[in-house]
Amino acid sequence: MYIIIVGGGKIGYSLCKALLDEGHEVLIIETDPGKCEHINEEIGTVCMRGDGTETATLADAGTTRADMIVASTNEDEDNLVVCQVARHKFSVPRTIALVNNPKNEAIFKKLGIDCTVSATNLILEHIQQEVPTHALIHLLKMDQQGMQVVEVKVPQHSPAIGKRIDELPIPPTTLLSALIRQDAQPLLPKPDTVVGAGDRFIAVIIGEMEEQLRAALVGA
Repeated sequence: MYIIIVGGGKIGYSLCKALLDEGHEVLIIETDPGKCEHINEEIGTVCMRGDGTETATLADAGTTRADMIVASTNEDEDNLVVCQVARHKFSVPRTIALVNNPKNEAIFKKLGIDCTVSATNLILEHIQQEVPTHALIHLLKMDQQGMQVVEVKVPQHSPAIGKRIDELPIPPTTLLSALIRQDAQPLLPKPDTVVGAGDRFIAVIIGEMEEQLRAALVGA
């Protein structure tokens, strides 16, 4: 694939090296001449000096034939503009943006960015996995399909304890795909499965059903 990376910082530099090792054609666009020179000395002639938010720069970079563009600057506004211009002006089929402020992630998704990466949220989710009292953990997000995989732990105070799954208000677009109990093999949840304290459910959520699932298995 031909992949353009806008932003030659640590992330862009490391990503470029990894993609080149996999055999892809990669070009970095970077405004800082010093960074450009360093990248070209270290990796080869893969960095072009310019402003990736400008249409003329993207045109010079051959964006019309790009398979993917990755916006990895330190400015969320610039990353959003890069992806928007690449998609609407040059019809790039895949856009990926680094989101430095996690509060902006929802805006990026609403504006059609294919994939957003928030380092803050990624670290937070790893921390949450180490906190045993955290009720719902995000395991995987599939933005294009509007799906996500979560893990829900049933706490001691849950109103779901002692009830069958088919007695609970599980959202209709949610699939309980696995049940994990202490010292037992994972089970496939069935309608007559009785929920117990400490049960952990792996669920596939379609749409905005996270809060409804939390209410059903965790409670208020």
